[in-house]
Amino acid sequence: MHAGRLIFSQLLDFFPQHPFNVCVQRYRGNRKVSRFCCRDQFLCMAFSQLTYRESLRDIVTCLQAMRPKLYHVGLRGSLSRSTLADANEVRDWRIYADFAAVLIARARQLYAQDSFGVDLDQTVYAFDSTTIDLCLSLFPWAQFRRHKSAVKLHTLIDLRGNIPCFVHVSSGSMADVTSLDLLPIEPGAFYIMDRGYIDFARLYTFTQGLAFFVTRAKRTLDYARRGYRPVDKTTGLRSDSTIVLCGPKSSGLYPDPLRRVSYHAADIDKHFVFLTNNFSLPALTIAQLYRCRWQVELFFKWIKQNLRIKAFYGTSDNAVKTQIWIAICVYVLVAIVKKELKVERSLAEILQILSVSLFENMPILQAFSQDSITMENNVFHNQLSLFN
Repeated sequence: MHAGRLIFSQLLDFFPQHPFNVCVQRYRGNRKVSRFCCRDQFLCMAFSQLTYRESLRDIVTCLQAMRPKLYHVGLRGSLSRSTLADANEVRDWRIYADFAAVLIARARQLYAQDSFGVDLDQTVYAFDSTTIDLCLSLFPWAQFRRHKSAVKLHTLIDLRGNIPCFVHVSSGSMADVTSLDLLPIEPGAFYIMDRGYIDFARLYTFTQGLAFFVTRAKRTLDYARRGYRPVDKTTGLRSDSTIVLCGPKSSGLYPDPLRRVSYHAADIDKHFVFLTNNFSLPALTIAQLYRCRWQVELFFKWIKQNLRIKAFYGTSDNAVKTQIWIAICVYVLVAIVKKELKVERSLAEILQILSVSLFENMPILQAFSQDSITMENNVFHNQLSLFN
């Protein structure tokens, strides 16, 4: 793989060129483009994510400093700040959204056998959203409140590998619960959500789609118990009941029975009540599944700390979505590299190493090696030792 190549070039060995070209052709991304194609744009924006660049000028200045090496990583176009800015403004962000879907499919295959803490054969997803605050004067199209703009990332992650399987970028004014209408429902899969997503009409679509959900119940839930199952209270469980909704509206929106599981988490001294449409799993497994929902919160924290998605290089809707989707592509690509090369380091450590070594001429596995570099002690030095 090495053969005297740059680490950036070796990283791009995991870049599927043909599927990328298909995505570009689908949206005519290279139409009337002669000098700075979509691949060049992707490489520049990926470089900015991997090396934590602050602005377009920062990106271009750093890349131009490496001009003799750019050809070897496949960056052939004429590079300038205005060219990159125009590409982000004009070229359809869906090119990179579709390409992210290609990388996600590959990553999910690689992480399909990973454990996420619960012994379960079915696919388990966690769904939530995070808000990125913006300046109203610069991003008026994303107005959130009277004096504030924001975008939301509605994200569904596969808990095996924490791979984002579905991402919808919206303005901050979009209600979280309405994003359920956009979710792809996979029969047999589990969807874990917090109680902000309780809408019984929308939850019933999961039941009709033969999928399962686990969420927290609201305190004002109007229900009647139709049966119960014994529980081991030493595990933290308090009750496991079959209920039906009694509210005049909710009972019509969700006519089927539901399962209500009450659980006390001793480690944080907090009581939880879960709702699910699954009646076959043990009650303790339902509680453990909801605990895994925290992984999506950790995912949001990770990408905000390690990728450039809190400050944007452009102010248009297209530029913001382009940057977000390329950031997701970089995250998934690094996850693929970690699995393919069997690297023991964390994703954060891999990104930190890449940030200072992209243009180094060395084997990529050597860069990720955890073996410390030690100097040989048997080398003759033409200098006396002070303590010998």
